[in-house]
Amino acid sequence: MNRFDGFPKDCIPFLTRLQQNNERTWFEENKQGYEAEVREPALAFIESMASELQAISPYFRAIAKKTGGSLMRVYRDTRFTRDKTPYKTNIGIHFRHQAGKDVHAPGFYVHVESGRCFVGAGIWRPDSGSLSRLRDFILDNPASWTAAKMHRPFKTNFQLEGESLKRPPRAYPADHPLIEDLKRKDFIARCNFHDSEINKKAFCKFVAGRFKQADPFMSYLCTALELEY
Repeated sequence: MNRFDGFPKDCIPFLTRLQQNNERTWFEENKQGYEAEVREPALAFIESMASELQAISPYFRAIAKKTGGSLMRVYRDTRFTRDKTPYKTNIGIHFRHQAGKDVHAPGFYVHVESGRCFVGAGIWRPDSGSLSRLRDFILDNPASWTAAKMHRPFKTNFQLEGESLKRPPRAYPADHPLIEDLKRKDFIARCNFHDSEINKKAFCKFVAGRFKQADPFMSYLCTALELEY
């Protein structure tokens, strides 16, 4: 594995060209560019992030594999969408908790795309059992949930987002002070950053620093699901 000194300057331009030519013939003709500008640097980044994650929590995994690891597939699932373009035009990297088996596990996330680069933390679309545990934990521990959300570095740089129910979930008090959080279907937080950050040698340190800012938030979610953090 090559040492990671930042993503190549042509990484995002390559993703932009892929967006403009999102079809199999073009991709196959430019597969060497994809490997050199996107996949190999992404795998080097993942490998370099292993020690950074260890310092935050030893229970999140950085797996530098072409398939089945932290790097998400470039191939889109087009079965249930009108958009039949075959390739993703971003880099998605998910450092998930060791107890998780898919994208629904607690995790840290890095997204690289022209004009839409961000890091994320949390749990995307948890299953019904996990969602109930999260909501119940907020009911039982409201003060620590509010403290996690209001942790100054987290509040300054991250925004909670994702889908929510339009009405309060059944069996939960509609007049609860935290009802908007109890209505959440996703418990994810996002921190945007400028595209140029990915080209810097210190990108791993930058990402790890942002992940660290979400520490109380991630610790709370893992505790709610009885996972080690």
